[in-house]
Amino acid sequence: MGDLKGKTVFVTGGSRGIGLAIALRCAADGANITIAAKTTEPQPKLEGTIYSAVEEINAAGGQGLACQVDIRDEEMVRDAVAKTVNKFGGIDILINNASAISLTPTLHTEMKRYDLMHDVNTRGTFMVSKACIPHLLKSTNPQVLNISPPLNMDAKWFGPHVAYTMAKFGMSMCVLGMAEEYKKQGIAFNSLWPRTAIATAAVRNILGGEEAIKGCRTAEIMADAAHIIFNQIAAENSGNFYVDDEVLAGAGITDLTKYAIDPTASLFADFFVDPV
Repeated sequence: MGDLKGKTVFVTGGSRGIGLAIALRCAADGANITIAAKTTEPQPKLEGTIYSAVEEINAAGGQGLACQVDIRDEEMVRDAVAKTVNKFGGIDILINNASAISLTPTLHTEMKRYDLMHDVNTRGTFMVSKACIPHLLKSTNPQVLNISPPLNMDAKWFGPHVAYTMAKFGMSMCVLGMAEEYKKQGIAFNSLWPRTAIATAAVRNILGGEEAIKGCRTAEIMADAAHIIFNQIAAENSGNFYVDDEVLAGAGITDLTKYAIDPTASLFADFFVDPV
């Protein structure tokens, strides 16, 4: 398998969790990585800032750039992209990881929360992609990876939290549409989603604390799967809705024990995919 040495990776929402894990896996190859996220000061329930993420990236062997970005703000996005290109010379990989979540039914979904999810998840993914595409077109193996689910139209994924599902599926629809739009130019647009819940701050804060964490896998499974995808030939691998364990199995990795938080606990299946 190849590596990502010297490649430039732009990550939204990468100060913690899945985004940071993927960034650190790229950094281990010697990649340049921009962390485009909001957090500049530590918060009680949210570990990590854009600056601590860059410190970890540099320690892992990469070169990091911290950009405070609210991906709802077009000017901030454009500025972060410009800073990335000025510092590293271009952009080879975009990871649309930033996301907002509210697992609420219709009558309990405040419109400001609805707007936040759609502004961050769908609009933000579209806008950041739009800002990066002119630079990706100059890369030798350009890739966009959205951390979003397969487009599963089963009503059971809509009924409990239709607003959230629409916002996440908006990210996946960007994959579907942009992969088709840019297939002749050779930019790969793919999505990656975990089979199981991943141990992140969102799980701790929203889905049940430490007990919920026991049934999760670590974010490193997503990082390893993303690394495999990034080493594919972009022009030949676009428009896919990848699931982490399937990517690893395709590379001959079937023992996933090392990713379990508690190997004795039953794993929680993630939204939008069926357990195996």
